[in-house]
Amino acid sequence: MTESKRANEKEAAHETDAGEVGMGSPMGEKTGLSISSPLCQKMRKTAKASGPGLLRPKRWLASMPRFSLKKRLSQLPRHALRLKSWQVLKPLAFAGLRPTSKAVYSRAPTRLFSRLWGLLNTVNLPLWLRRPLLAVYVWAFSVNMQEAAVEDLEKYRNLGELFRRHLKPSVRPMDSHSLVSPADGKILHFGRVQHCQVEQVKGLTYPLETFFGPQDWRASCYDEIEGDVKGSFQEQLGLQKGNRLYHCVIYLAPGDYHRFHSPTDWCIHHRRHFPGSLMSVNPGVAHWIKGLFCQNERVVLSGEWQHGFFSLTAVGATNVGSIKIHCDQELRTNCSRHVKGRYHDASYTELYGPLGVFMAKGADLGEFNLGSTIVLIFEAPRRFDFGLLAGRKIRVGEALGNP
Repeated sequence: MTESKRANEKEAAHETDAGEVGMGSPMGEKTGLSISSPLCQKMRKTAKASGPGLLRPKRWLASMPRFSLKKRLSQLPRHALRLKSWQVLKPLAFAGLRPTSKAVYSRAPTRLFSRLWGLLNTVNLPLWLRRPLLAVYVWAFSVNMQEAAVEDLEKYRNLGELFRRHLKPSVRPMDSHSLVSPADGKILHFGRVQHCQVEQVKGLTYPLETFFGPQDWRASCYDEIEGDVKGSFQEQLGLQKGNRLYHCVIYLAPGDYHRFHSPTDWCIHHRRHFPGSLMSVNPGVAHWIKGLFCQNERVVLSGEWQHGFFSLTAVGATNVGSIKIHCDQELRTNCSRHVKGRYHDASYTELYGPLGVFMAKGADLGEFNLGSTIVLIFEAPRRFDFGLLAGRKIRVGEALGNP
């Protein structure tokens, strides 16, 4: 019994020594040396001089905080997530407005927020801050910088230049189809326009006349005697016999390429700018707000392609500081002097000749200062067929359809 007890005590002491060595040296478990031994101290000094990698593995990436909103919200008490419990929103409840109501959201000063965001994006960053700050944006929105013409983040002076970055010519080849995607994004909806009603999402429509405004700029539609536009709206568009109207909506996320290109060979005759709200055009909000694209600020380009009427509309969204059309230097969007409910026209046929501005397929047409939406509405033969699936990702130059 005594010899057995001594063996157990000896074994326990040996485990204790090994544990102490393991805490002080990564090699303690293998060598069994005491932490105070000269050989162990020498090995620690050698490992420290050769670099920290031998003392502990490089696991700093795994130890970085993960900014998971879902995880953080799940840690909060449930009553804190209820908007009605927020003290700052209680005056809205007394006014009869729920914090999550459409009325509150549509009245939010999104234009002011977007204008401030646009100014912030133009502030030049110091050289030492560019790489770490822009890298956060690249990481958060999964931006593929390998496609960018300039991959070095230090070359971008501010956040706006990163939004509007150019791509390498080889990464966006043009398909041989007559109609291609004008932007990188997600296909939200597409199909035929029936009874001058366009589907925003499944089950929600908006009138084409509200989206385009009156076609009083067309000489063939304007009655000079009565001073009004004549005919139905579909007749005002001048559709050819046997053709139909089609539409396609492409949503640009914040991490997408923010420039948009000409989707086909066409001539732009007219530009109309609608100042308006700058609500989010996220698919979730599009299901919630009826007539969202008619309420938001937008720039409508109208003209003709080989099959008749053709239009491309750039719709603004929250934090979109500006919409630019490269051939129109007078266009100014999201300005405080603009009044919602009005529109501003520019006739390209008067400025550039009877054909207006010719845009070849794939030509650089304009840019957003952050993600937004492109709406195509065009005339095409009855046999026109979209080769698309709703919800799929699409890139500039990929085929949308072919007559």
